Amino acid sequence: MARVRTWPNTAYANGGSCFVNDTPSHSALREWRALATSPVTLVIVTAIAALLAIIGPFDTDERLRLLPRFVYWLALVSLTYSAGFWANALMRRFTMGKNVVTRVVVLGLATGCGITPVITLVNYLTFNYIPPANDWPLVLVQFFATALIVTVVFEVIPSATPKEATSPAPALFDRLPLDKRGPLLALSSEDHYTRIRTGKGEEMVLIRLADAMREAAPTAGLQVHRSHWVALSAVTAARRDGDRAILTLSDGTEIPVSRANIPAIREAGLLPR
Repeated sequence: MARVRTWPNTAYANGGSCFVNDTPSHSALREWRALATSPVTLVIVTAIAALLAIIGPFDTDERLRLLPRFVYWLALVSLTYSAGFWANALMRRFTMGKNVVTRVVVLGLATGCGITPVITLVNYLTFNYIPPANDWPLVLVQFFATALIVTVVFEVIPSATPKEATSPAPALFDRLPLDKRGPLLALSSEDHYTRIRTGKGEEMVLIRLADAMREAAPTAGLQVHRSHWVALSAVTAARRDGDRAILTLSDGTEIPVSRANIPAIREAGLLPR
């Protein structure tokens, strides 16, 4: 049976120039923009900043007047939220399929690493203050404990809360065992079979790729090669490889993009125009 070819994670060089796009995918950027401009997010961030400005924790009520204090907390909440989002986006591929405890620990540590320099910089710019060396152990414990608590809130509570309305599962899932039914990542044609990749593993199913793509609805995706279809939300990185391209999925799988499909992935925002 044919095997799906993968390519090493190398740069594409052309005429002395080097093009690499291994940063978080444009889909993550679009998600961050959507969240950052969402009225719900703006109201929540503003409300948290206002509450902290009124309470004035960490002696900020003595160091700043009410309006500057509100601006300080608004900046801190907004920036740490963004830092935490990107830290989680970078690490989420490594926690796919892991248990809740592992996911919380890994994402919590990543969030702590993301917010620590942000908080330090904001405090330096606002108060001209950097903790002395002997205070850093306690400061780091506070930062990482806060990050873990926030991660628990965002990882555990939503998953434990029943959702009243959810998108219907793809009809394709009826062909998968229960333990393989997770977020749909990709479909790959191999002889008369299609390899179905999800966030919980993969399964070979006797079905044509064209029929599998039709049954993948309502998952948004693209056929990027005559033998491959990918879910847009599963793409974490993209890079050029000669006149083709390579897409990296959240589970680390690399999927080739044929030259004819380069315009389509550009249109989808997965490659720069």
